Amino acid sequence: MNARWKGLWRKGRWFALGLVLLLVVPVLACGVALRLNYTGDLRDGTKSRGKDAIWLGHAWVDGRKKDADLTAFARRIKDTGIRDLYVHAGPLEHDGTLPADRYPRAAWLVGAVHRTMPGIRVHAWLGDVLAGEGPDGLRLENARSRAAVVTSARQILDAGFDGVHFDLEPLHSDDRNYLSLLDDLGELTRARKAPLSVAAHQIDPLPAAHTVLGGLTGSSEKWWSQEFFGQVARRVDQIAVMSYDTWMPLEGMYGGYVAQQTSLALEVTPEGTDLLMGLPFFHEDDLGHHESAETVTAAVRGARLGLGRTDPGRERFGLALYVDFAAQEGDWAAYRAGWR
Repeated sequence: MNARWKGLWRKGRWFALGLVLLLVVPVLACGVALRLNYTGDLRDGTKSRGKDAIWLGHAWVDGRKKDADLTAFARRIKDTGIRDLYVHAGPLEHDGTLPADRYPRAAWLVGAVHRTMPGIRVHAWLGDVLAGEGPDGLRLENARSRAAVVTSARQILDAGFDGVHFDLEPLHSDDRNYLSLLDDLGELTRARKAPLSVAAHQIDPLPAAHTVLGGLTGSSEKWWSQEFFGQVARRVDQIAVMSYDTWMPLEGMYGGYVAQQTSLALEVTPEGTDLLMGLPFFHEDDLGHHESAETVTAAVRGARLGLGRTDPGRERFGLALYVDFAAQEGDWAAYRAGWR
């Protein structure tokens, strides 16, 4: 190898090393910071406030679940802080309408819950894929579609549900059409004295993270800005953070991430709004969710750490369990042991 090629090879090697350091060092620093965020003592009083929720599958309203299932479920949640049930009653059609035949056993469920579990509220969980990044889905920019969603919410309340819970994804930060929809839904639910709740994306863990992610990948629905999260929270009665599918590879990092998300959410959620942090009651292994890292134990501890550091006296705070049909005994045990 002549001197010229040796020089080029040496420069290329140092360039490659510099590129690796540029990419790897910030990632390692963030990992260390999250792990440190998971350390420390839990503050006294950061336990259940009796305002938890659980997402329930469609089987509860389509005829597959029976009286015996409801009896077993009542035993399961007895002496926990669960107050709200988000029961899947959709999905919405892409035009915002909701066929009534999607929830034929709703009256049975709501009546049986009210009769056997006093104080428990049954919300209709409605959602759809948004068309922001593809040709198919619900288009919030269409005023007619937004009006149809409000009509669907009215239809659900007429069917006897205590409230309505929306999960629309992928929802980009700063979507003004979404805020407009929430304003219209709020007028309906306040008039009916029914709670309005939403499932929320995670908050930027670093400033403008959703903007950077959008620039790099063309997709920016992973996180919302903290400001937008607060705008949503001010328009609803409950906001449940989907604090799972975080990409975190290690349990300590995940717990620290949940602690950070809890603090960020508490800072902008009004006192009059219930803030719920999601628990991963499911078991998968893919790029977004590592079962060994995203554990219920880590999520509960992270939520308690964030609560204790940011607003330990807050009463309108709880956990939201996702999802009943994927939960295992260990998930329920960890939830009870860490939060009750």
